[in-house]
Amino acid sequence: MKNITSILVLALVGIVFLATSAYMVDQTEFVVVKRLGEIVAVKKSPGLYFKMPFIDDLKTFDNRIVTLDWEEPAKFNTSENKYMLVDSFVKWRIIDPAKYYVSIKEGGESAAENRLSNVVNAGLRAEFGKRTVHDVIAGERNAVMDSLRKSADLEARQMGIEVVDVRLKRVDYSEDISKSVFDRMIAERKRIANQLRSEGSAASEKIRADADKQSEVIIAEAYRDAQKTKGEGDASAAAIYNQAYGKNPEFYAFYRSTEAYKNSFKNKSDVMVLDPGSDFFKYMRSPAKK
Repeated sequence: MKNITSILVLALVGIVFLATSAYMVDQTEFVVVKRLGEIVAVKKSPGLYFKMPFIDDLKTFDNRIVTLDWEEPAKFNTSENKYMLVDSFVKWRIIDPAKYYVSIKEGGESAAENRLSNVVNAGLRAEFGKRTVHDVIAGERNAVMDSLRKSADLEARQMGIEVVDVRLKRVDYSEDISKSVFDRMIAERKRIANQLRSEGSAASEKIRADADKQSEVIIAEAYRDAQKTKGEGDASAAAIYNQAYGKNPEFYAFYRSTEAYKNSFKNKSDVMVLDPGSDFFKYMRSPAKK
């Protein structure tokens, strides 16, 4: 019985020893082993490992890429002394767990992000201070991000961190500059609108003048053609009258007289005062003879 008890006790002690000394390292993490406050091992590869029970302490860190994204855009001054609102984010990861642990102590990921945030903001301030508004918005935006990533990575490696990428999501004018730009855009649009109105008015006056000129020319030409036609008609009528008059002058005179009689005595109320010896009555005085 004593042997069995001893065996059970030894087995229990062995199980407790194994349970307290064995640990697993996942593929998504690093493990730092501390012994009496000093780092004795860093485990980067996944697998089963052993430590000194009740003596060694384990610190686990995520080895995946982490995104640092600020809630509010920061304000930076350009070389033109104009403030810009910059919304950016940083991709980073731990590459040296021991250095990372020594740098942040017990602060954890939030402490690392605070220090990294200060590094990135200082880099952004330096990069924007060297460039104009046009450069940081469009002209040299990629150069800004590349230079910032390199400088931030150089600083971050002192904490055991690698800066994978730095991106500017949005670069916008501050409120005072936005108002100034908006007012300038309004003024420019008004200037263009006034210019277009002036050009349109000038074109309208030109078209109206051309139309009036063409109208006057058409009317003048029509009047000329009408007068010409009328003259030709009068000439033709006169030629016909002359031809008819030449064939029988007396009949022509008689015909014209009868037309004059008919028109003169058309109404009963018409009154004419003439000399009885007038030629107007020559065909009334001796119609048989004539």
